[in-house]
Amino acid sequence: MKEKINYKETLNLPRTSFPMKANLAEREPELLKRWAEIGLHQKMVEKNRGKQRFTLHDGPPYANGDIHLGHALNKVLKDVIVRYKIMKGFFSNYVPGWDCHGLPIEQKVTSELGRSSGAKSTIEIRRLCYDYAMKYVNIQREQFKRLGVDGDWDNPYLTLSPTYEVGILSAFRELVKGGYVYRGLKPVHWCYSCLTALAEAEVEYKPHISPSIYVRFPLLDKEKKEFLKDLPDVSLVIWTTTPWTLPANLAVCLHPEFDYVAVVGTAPDKGTRETFIVAEGLLNAFVSACHIALENVAVKFKGKDLEGLHSSHPLLDRESLVIVGELVTLEQGTGCVHIAPGHGMEDYIIGQKYGLPIIVPVDNEGKFTEEYEPMKGVLVWDANDEIIKILKERKLLVHSAQLEHSYPHCWRCHNPILFRATEQWFMNVEHRNLRQRALQEIDTVKWIPRWGRERIYSMMEIRPDWCLSRQRSWGVPLPVLHCNKCHNSVLEVAVIDSFTRLVAEKGTDAWYTEPLEELIPEGFRCPKCGSREFSRETDILDVWFDSGASHIAVVEQHPDMDSPADMYLEGSDQHRGWFQSSLLVSMGARDRAPYKTVLT
Repeated sequence: MKEKINYKETLNLPRTSFPMKANLAEREPELLKRWAEIGLHQKMVEKNRGKQRFTLHDGPPYANGDIHLGHALNKVLKDVIVRYKIMKGFFSNYVPGWDCHGLPIEQKVTSELGRSSGAKSTIEIRRLCYDYAMKYVNIQREQFKRLGVDGDWDNPYLTLSPTYEVGILSAFRELVKGGYVYRGLKPVHWCYSCLTALAEAEVEYKPHISPSIYVRFPLLDKEKKEFLKDLPDVSLVIWTTTPWTLPANLAVCLHPEFDYVAVVGTAPDKGTRETFIVAEGLLNAFVSACHIALENVAVKFKGKDLEGLHSSHPLLDRESLVIVGELVTLEQGTGCVHIAPGHGMEDYIIGQKYGLPIIVPVDNEGKFTEEYEPMKGVLVWDANDEIIKILKERKLLVHSAQLEHSYPHCWRCHNPILFRATEQWFMNVEHRNLRQRALQEIDTVKWIPRWGRERIYSMMEIRPDWCLSRQRSWGVPLPVLHCNKCHNSVLEVAVIDSFTRLVAEKGTDAWYTEPLEELIPEGFRCPKCGSREFSRETDILDVWFDSGASHIAVVEQHPDMDSPADMYLEGSDQHRGWFQSSLLVSMGARDRAPYKTVLT
């Protein structure tokens, strides 16, 4: 016979003491102590064992500081729901968790070390990060208990535990096996302060003041077009707020179906008659912004009529190709878009179509390399004024001003970030029609409130491939080998399996501490050249992958939980964070959503 819970007895208080008194701050700890002594959590869980289950899966808070009001609201809401379900007769065991890897903890550790951080090995940094994370796991656990939140606090899930790390690697293995993971040189959000790529969810948009410049790209072969050949000094005019990306320019893009005009006039900076090519729909705005003394519209034509022509590069001794694409809009600028495939995803995509190379004259620290010698060693933001000065000296700067606009910043260091092509590991959201399958699955989930569906659906529709790699030390190592002979990057299920077995025993530190032969399957050779000489990848997995794999690492493994979970409950910021990363991992590895209901 099941034991009944006497709630008055568990409180250990006479009924007359229920009303709030001035000594509540003293009485609350007594309550919590009493609940712990009688094992109230276990009594509540066991009361309904064998009955219908309700699984509320806890989204892991980050273990790097004291809790705040957002944490309190989050945990109390979960506690209310779980207690309600238990009272309704459901079996529900709330298992809390913590997100323990990632950049914020590593930054804090290296900051506390100061200059001595450079002398520490990777494994020393990782062990200091472990201690830091566990310190705040224990602090937050006591703070959550102090709120009166009931849960299995003695057995939480921690993303740094070997058991959980095995779950992360198991999820990653399924994606690799399914062909979703690839290595590519593509533009990503790059934080030059934190020295790592950033996920979409790690980017925040804030006001930023940038230069706003209009630049001439003089046409070199106007004689190929009868309607242009007799016009004076013909130039395409581009508009940009990132002068520092001009050294990487390889093309100017026009919309194939927009109407463009070649207008003759005089600009204040030059003072002589010349011809400007801009979109007709932006002509008035251009003339007004640049104070052009307009004579006449010489000719009108479609953007596609100029495809294949060439202009001179405004800064370097090379040509820029005139291309066409639907990325061009009439919202602002001139309708002629400066294309630098190494510094923008849309630029990269259309550059691939035209076979343009990827030029990235900016290093990890956001400074120019020898590829743009005049600014070598200069931070891109500091180079803007110098580049504008050079353009002005060359009579290629039509106009410059300052513009305050929304710009992406790193959510940790709060510095503006760069769009920069780097070699990274990505999850392909188009492979096996993953994006469309995810969109369809969103409609099988109950979203509370209903607008949550619209929010995540619109984000999933336009999200790029997921950049999975990070250039840091504190996290789950990417189980990738690099062939020393042919320099091939080897990502194979056999290597992941070999490493996962080692992690189950020793944790992910094994990637750094164990001999390389322990990490490589017996007889394994480079698939490309057959060599057995390898070196290890130094990148780690994105921390959003850690938490995104929690339904595999926790829900599927825990004896008191059912998968998919009945409910995920977090703040609405997680539509672009944990809700989305969990959905992508689950769709790739399990072909279904990891949750039935999502409440925000």
